[in-house]
Amino acid sequence: MVSAEALYTLETPKDVTSQLRGLGFPSDSTRYGVDAYRLVYNTVDAHGSPTTASGLLVLPHDVKGTLVPVSYTHGSELFDKDAPSTDPLGFNAGAPITYASAGFASVAPDYLGMGTGPGTHPWLDVPSGTTASLDMLRAAREFMPRTGSTMGRDVLATGFSQGAETALGLGRALRKGEDPRFRLAALAPVSGAYALRDAQIPAMFSGEVSAKASVVNAAYAYAAFDRTYDVYDEPADVFQQPYADSVEALTEGRHNWQDLAEATPGTLAELLTARGRDLLEHPRGNMAKALWAADNSCEEWSPQVPRRMYFSAGDEQVVNANTRQCLADFASQGVRFPTVDVGLEEWHGSRHFGSNVAATRQIVTWFLSLDSGPGTTS
Repeated sequence: MVSAEALYTLETPKDVTSQLRGLGFPSDSTRYGVDAYRLVYNTVDAHGSPTTASGLLVLPHDVKGTLVPVSYTHGSELFDKDAPSTDPLGFNAGAPITYASAGFASVAPDYLGMGTGPGTHPWLDVPSGTTASLDMLRAAREFMPRTGSTMGRDVLATGFSQGAETALGLGRALRKGEDPRFRLAALAPVSGAYALRDAQIPAMFSGEVSAKASVVNAAYAYAAFDRTYDVYDEPADVFQQPYADSVEALTEGRHNWQDLAEATPGTLAELLTARGRDLLEHPRGNMAKALWAADNSCEEWSPQVPRRMYFSAGDEQVVNANTRQCLADFASQGVRFPTVDVGLEEWHGSRHFGSNVAATRQIVTWFLSLDSGPGTTS
């Protein structure tokens, strides 16, 4: 841990309930007020070089003893200050507040290049998301005795959208014993794009994903993949003009999704060159490496813990074929992964974001029911 900063206290369950309802999140499980902190900690970047990252730690207010940690990894953001610790009462903090108010220690990494972290964010890169998440757990474990509480060994891992793949990556690292002080105890990914190559990208070109969502996601993915894996020589190799001159600057963390949407065309045909389309549909070289890093979270491991995979059959942004592919990957390794369709709840008109809200309601109840137990132990 490099530093810790107290952000706020919601002293009573009533205060928490009011905040969660304002965000659209459930408050059924609220039993405590919460204390929120921003942690800055040492980690490594996507190339293995030393760097720092930040994250949000939310604890039940005035509760001592050993707390069971919930690692929550958030969905995709473009503006770096939309991360949990720099928008600690915003949408990405809704789930961490929910888990902490139920009695857990909520640990929510901002990811590399987000929050107060330097550099740009290596979007959809599961390996670097995994190291940032594990190092955030280590930092929280180091910090918590200052609050009069300690962190238990058993980690309950969950995450939404991009964070679903990251939660699986963290689960795999814990399962393989990368830090013996922690042990994976349960796994609950939500609405993940687990299979960009085999599911999400084909759906973008077929029209199953909305045209505008496909454009902004392709623009962000190409720029982020190039920064990490060097997938093109010049932006004009993959982007048509005038977009080739602007996409990289729009995806460096200083702009939001609306800025990128307003500065890009309405269709992939207008955004991408012939090579840009071909490289997405038939990835090779460094593009294949980038997609493997994004798509490997359901492979090469066996999560022998309580587990559930959450999704919405009406998801308009991340097609359900992602979940089916992930389930098939686990099945090929002899692992059955129960699924939960959370229904068609919407958040600001989006069923994708609504699935996070609906799943959080169900996951916190499930976590509370597990033998590992919530909250405090004497």
